[in-house]
Amino acid sequence: MDAEAQDRFREFVENRSSALLRTAVLLSGGDRHAAEDLLQTALVKAADRWHRIDEPEAYVRQILYRQQISRWRLKWRRRELTVAEPPETGASPDAAPDAELRLLMRGALARLTARQRMVLVLRYFEDLPEADVARVLGCSVGTVRSTTHRSLARLRALAPELAALGPAEVESQPPSRDFSPVEVRP
Repeated sequence: MDAEAQDRFREFVENRSSALLRTAVLLSGGDRHAAEDLLQTALVKAADRWHRIDEPEAYVRQILYRQQISRWRLKWRRRELTVAEPPETGASPDAAPDAELRLLMRGALARLTARQRMVLVLRYFEDLPEADVARVLGCSVGTVRSTTHRSLARLRALAPELAALGPAEVESQPPSRDFSPVEVRP
């Protein structure tokens, strides 16, 4: 890689790595260490082909998705058990309910299967249409729809507190990923 390409790659990593890491954390079920490994692998693969990449972020995200699919297709996996997480820093006392809901959501997502989690992340966090999710996962649109339906149902069963979030409320939430509970009246 020449000096100019190296500079462009460094700039890309500095500007986009935090957003890519958030996606990797969601794809890995909240396991920050696995997410960092996933992102590092994706960036190494992108660096090898940097001079041929037209859209770097799309390329790296595609690598993230495919690497995660490869990881959960492996027959034998070593899993590290995370015992404790450091407390959130800089949170105000008013943020406690939001933090609790985020932890609840993270725990529920971690208990989904890797495929269910992948479909939910691609559909609702990455905001991809069903056809694009089907293309990324190599399955039909119907499979994406049924997996999404079953995943949301299981998510609500694992965390009944999330059942109060109806489909209309979830879609109308701001892009800041605020998962605050809302009252739903029949």
